[in-house]
Amino acid sequence: MSTPRIDGELKVRGLAPFAYEQRTERPLYLFPVLSRIAAGRVAALDTAAAEAAPGVFAVLTHANAPKLASTDNLELAVLQSADIGFRGQIIGAVLAETPEEARYAAGLVGHSYDESAHDARFRVDHPDAYTPEGVNGGQQADVSKGDVDAALASARTAVDHVYTTPIEHNNPMEPHTAVAQWDGRTLTLFDSTQGVHPARSVLAPLFGLEPDRMHVISPYVGGGFGSKGTPHAGEALTALAAFAADGRPVKYALTRQQMFPLAGYREPTHQHIRLAADPGGRLTAVSVDVTEPTSKIKEFAEQAGVPARTMYAAPNIRSTHRLVPLDVPVASWFRAPGECPGMFGLETAMDDLAAAAGIDPIELRRRNDTDVDPMSGKPFSARHLVECLDTGAERFGWERRRPEPGSRREGDWLIGLGVASSTYPFVRIPGSVARVRYRADGRYEVGIGAAELGTGTWTSLTQIAAEALGCPKESVMLAIGDTDEPNATIAGGSSGTASWGGAIIAAADEFREKFGERPEPDDEVRAESPTVTDAENFSLHSFGAQFAEVRVNSRTGEVRVDRLLGVFSVGRVINARTARSQFIGGMTMGLGMALHEESVMDPRFGHVVNHDLAGYHVPACADVHDIDAIWLDERDEHAGKLGARGIGEIGITGTAAAIANAAYNATGVRVRDLPLTLDKFLR
Repeated sequence: MSTPRIDGELKVRGLAPFAYEQRTERPLYLFPVLSRIAAGRVAALDTAAAEAAPGVFAVLTHANAPKLASTDNLELAVLQSADIGFRGQIIGAVLAETPEEARYAAGLVGHSYDESAHDARFRVDHPDAYTPEGVNGGQQADVSKGDVDAALASARTAVDHVYTTPIEHNNPMEPHTAVAQWDGRTLTLFDSTQGVHPARSVLAPLFGLEPDRMHVISPYVGGGFGSKGTPHAGEALTALAAFAADGRPVKYALTRQQMFPLAGYREPTHQHIRLAADPGGRLTAVSVDVTEPTSKIKEFAEQAGVPARTMYAAPNIRSTHRLVPLDVPVASWFRAPGECPGMFGLETAMDDLAAAAGIDPIELRRRNDTDVDPMSGKPFSARHLVECLDTGAERFGWERRRPEPGSRREGDWLIGLGVASSTYPFVRIPGSVARVRYRADGRYEVGIGAAELGTGTWTSLTQIAAEALGCPKESVMLAIGDTDEPNATIAGGSSGTASWGGAIIAAADEFREKFGERPEPDDEVRAESPTVTDAENFSLHSFGAQFAEVRVNSRTGEVRVDRLLGVFSVGRVINARTARSQFIGGMTMGLGMALHEESVMDPRFGHVVNHDLAGYHVPACADVHDIDAIWLDERDEHAGKLGARGIGEIGITGTAAAIANAAYNATGVRVRDLPLTLDKFLR
């Protein structure tokens, strides 16, 4: 179905209240003071001038801020000690009557430091590199099967290269914002979050509160992409300040520059990839060794080596992860963590292998397709990678691709076509609960604390509920984004609709079984999303194929992406309109990864120097030309009753590799380090 967005008109008319826009009485506005060193301690903070400034209510520092019940999470332990773990860490905060007064006064706070030597330079041979206990997503850091080294040594065709991706920062249109109020018993938090219950589960213990004493509300969110999946220092600071505000609400919206050190980011990756193949192009070995930095105060390990464990058949597979601890801000989730950078490396390496073996890139992937997960040995529930490749090839005009790189020219422009595979695992997080209640007016209330990030949750969950209850969608009154509703898991990892939808279907089924077709007003049930038992017997993944047509100016090195096409196999698509929006959004984000996005760390200061949208480039309309996404008509019966495997992440995985491979086909210049800036084509 292609149902229009239920909340579309509200958003277009500016009537959908986001966190910072919630109406409150006599709010105070917060502005932080950030450290100017990367390691050491605060020696002194002179707050006298700030406290005397007009409109200032209070100046908070580690010396006078309320104490947290737990300081185990050093990212959230704001203003609890004088210690400094990275440049840009919060060391003070001003509360004032207006945002302008708070910002002005924060600039008046004097600070001096006992500075320590810091280390913010990422290098693969760092002596402190270590193996984490695990990586993001609960995966093992290192896995191995077969004899990779022997297969590499005896291979007829092999590639051995390093592929790198840079630091990338999330920049959703709505920055991270929060409004907090403490009334003496309950802490109320309007939060821009990807999960009200997950946010409460982290923040309530921080303040020593039982869950029923913290109320989190978030009906609308202006984009998150993972960065709002877990609370960061800004939310902790806002809530902390509420305890010092005499019952008045505290409002804080991070500036765009503050989001760079305080809202998480994607770590850079160094991927040493080695592939070996027999004379027929069939892989005999896959080896991926990933090294990344991590903050010394809180570990995060992006699982960039994980997708290589699933993508292609090979008798010998090894992937490893190493972390280098540095004095840098805390990294976190960024759309498709692991799969996104990992698929750039692997799919560019596959293009390298195709060139070395003299095999068409699509044919190489076809020869290495598999019905069985190479590591677990489980059959895939539904693997349609080859169907995606073939469908896309026909629709994109792959036959026009010239195998010889640099052989197609129009004036100064060199033109090429590229392809890459996509993948993302099926994730359904247990614990979501939905309630269904029948009203006297003949409509159904359906409540669940799900999140709406702009992806269409209001619409898709209403559709699912109406279908499950056997009623028109106009008869469903959906309630989401509030911890007063039943527990809902995070909107992340492409898990939201599958997890929440499973709970709604379970509640609707139970309601109809209990009350039949003629319920009475106030009849109500609650039900939890059932476990997907087939996950024990099958490997559940989505797959796709990305195609790119790229032109590169032979004089300037300028790269233009003329066409992008994504073909996806994701199980059931609930709403064609919002699904297409998600796919194209992900592909556009992948285009930004390929051409623009790069945060530049100055290791002398531990500081990202291009920390705003003037220096950190994301795609604009002029960068996006012909872009389209289609999907296979299917339903994965092994993914639960809903039959959907999720669509939020797969659009970005593979896009950057497809563009890089097209640029190679256009020019003959292989760029293995993102982004594809023009200087790399003028060597």
